[in-house]
Amino acid sequence: MDHPFLRWMDRLYLFTIWAAGAAIFFMSLIIPWGVFSRYVLGTGSQWPEPIAILLMMVFTFIGAAAAYRAGGHIAVNMLTEKLPAPIQRLLAVLVDVLMLVICAFVVWYGTNLCIETWGQGISELPWLPVGATYSPLPMGAAITLLFVLEKIVWGSQAHRRIVRYEELAEGA
Repeated sequence: MDHPFLRWMDRLYLFTIWAAGAAIFFMSLIIPWGVFSRYVLGTGSQWPEPIAILLMMVFTFIGAAAAYRAGGHIAVNMLTEKLPAPIQRLLAVLVDVLMLVICAFVVWYGTNLCIETWGQGISELPWLPVGATYSPLPMGAAITLLFVLEKIVWGSQAHRRIVRYEELAEGA
């Protein structure tokens, strides 16, 4: 099935992958610069640490949404696999409902956190509001919420070509 919503979610998934990848790439450039400037040049730059932390937030929360859609998140199912199939299905629905609740909670309170701290500045980067550094939290939760809704309505999308691109490329 190739519903327009699923195609839109594929584009959102691709965005999350690229955002998380770009964050880890730039983090891997910024952190060595901070070490180099401190220990080789003797003049430690103030900006690498807060920027690296912001990029880690992007990598963590936006990347977690991508991992959820791809089915690459941690799932301990040793106990549930031993249960009868009807109970397994019931627990799967419960997990999806709890994911919706948690994502909605994080979107709501994360957004409020961003709004409340938007007027505060970071001492090392006075031009960057504290609220901006927290923004990957509600953004990642909102994206995850969309992926959870997608899973509830259309089932797991971990099998889609865009998600399994590397496996399909190896087989070709």
